[in-house]
Amino acid sequence: MLLYWIILPIVWVLARLVWRIEVIGLENYKAVRDGRAYVIASNHIANLDPVFIAIAVMDWRRMCVLAKEELFKNPFIGWFLRCMGAVSIERGKGDTATIDKVTTACRKGIGVLIFPEGTRTKNGKLGILKSGAFVIAASANADMLPCRIIYNTKDGKLHLFCRIRVVFGPAIPAEELQITDPGHKVTALRHMKTRLKEALETLLEENAFPGQPALEESAVAQPPVSEAKGQPDL
Repeated sequence: MLLYWIILPIVWVLARLVWRIEVIGLENYKAVRDGRAYVIASNHIANLDPVFIAIAVMDWRRMCVLAKEELFKNPFIGWFLRCMGAVSIERGKGDTATIDKVTTACRKGIGVLIFPEGTRTKNGKLGILKSGAFVIAASANADMLPCRIIYNTKDGKLHLFCRIRVVFGPAIPAEELQITDPGHKVTALRHMKTRLKEALETLLEENAFPGQPALEESAVAQPPVSEAKGQPDL
């Protein structure tokens, strides 16, 4: 934790020297940052996305960040991510042990940052949402805070010295993320995914940089969720 307090201000300064970062909707983050359980659900474009979100909120209480296992294979990146509060997750393998660990932390009021797409998108558009974020939010009785990262570049990807917007939308209340009828779990999860997808698309439409094709979002339909087989699709 001490390393986190040392590293965060340094990263804050370095990032703002290299990129012009604008934070919008921080009041929505502060509304859930009162000791309650909450999950930040963000789109995912660059490996540095969790760093930009961390310095956007500049919270001295470290969040729990779900990051793909592959990132930890590099010793330096792995060390840095662990200092930032990242937890390794095995994608596509039903890593329920990690989900249980993160859910327990979330119940205690520790914020969780998760990228529901499960991987970075190659074109900057929103990809297919997985179910892990909703499983954690429902189990921890947590609010879900939509977050959109927008890069002011022609291809929508991160480049040196580009402008960046980190946008937080109004939270989806915890009670609206509960699955009250296990017999309709798949349908409930599909509705939750649709709601988050619409919230993330709205954040882009309302906060895109001038000249960006904000309305050209991916319209890929959500595939059937695998919870019907007993495993969350992570």
